[in-house]
Amino acid sequence: MSETITGHTAVTRFLSAGRSATISACDAWSADATLDVTAPNWGFRVRGVDAIRSECASWFAPPVAFEQPRPLTTDEGEVVDYMFSWTQDGVPKSAHRAHIVTIREGLIGADTVLRRGRWLAALLAEMEVADV
Repeated sequence: MSETITGHTAVTRFLSAGRSATISACDAWSADATLDVTAPNWGFRVRGVDAIRSECASWFAPPVAFEQPRPLTTDEGEVVDYMFSWTQDGVPKSAHRAHIVTIREGLIGADTVLRRGRWLAALLAEMEVADV
C-alpha cells in the first residue's frame, strides 16, 4: 500500500498486510492485544498476537483492494471504516468493516471490529440500485 489511509503507523501496517495478504508477518500488535469481533448473528474475542494474526489472515486470504477508507483519530487511537473487495475462485466479493483501535506504545493494543457482511457482485449491484 503506497498511500497512507490512517493516522497511526500500526494501523497502516495492519491494513497494508491485509491488502497484500501478508498478515502472518505483520508486527502491528502488542503482545497482549485483544481482537473483539461483532459480525452478523455472531461475535467472538481472541487474545494475543498469534491468535489475532490467525484470525485476520482468514479475512484477508487473497489480496484485497480498499475502497472508501474513512479514518478518524481519537484520543486513544483511531476508528477506521472501509469497504474492501477481492476475488475468490474467480468470483468478485466485497465487505464492510469498522475498527475501533486502541494504540498502546505505538502498537495496536485492542481492536473492536464491526463486520457488515460479505457480498457477491450480484448482491452488491442489487444493493446499489436500492441505495436512494
